Amino acid sequence: MQSLSQASINFALGKRVSIGYTDLMSGKDSGFRIRVERPLHEQFLQVCRSNDRPAAQVLREFMRDYVARNADEAERTLESKSANQATK
Repeated sequence: MQSLSQASINFALGKRVSIGYTDLMSGKDSGFRIRVERPLHEQFLQVCRSNDRPAAQVLREFMRDYVARNADEAERTLESKSANQATK
């Protein structure tokens, strides 16, 4: 039987799904895969490395910025579609 401290260590290690995983990432429970041209993928990773930033962090930052810049327009479009459907 493992000691309590060994069990705690194993749990903590098992919780880490990849290098660089932190407790701050525990709220990130969704992911998706995208298809992208190999040269673009390689260039993107190279630029991320040269800026000492994880690619996932850069993509999350882009997504947050994109949503912030476009959320109002998306909401207006949905409202307009709903209004059009209601009048039919």
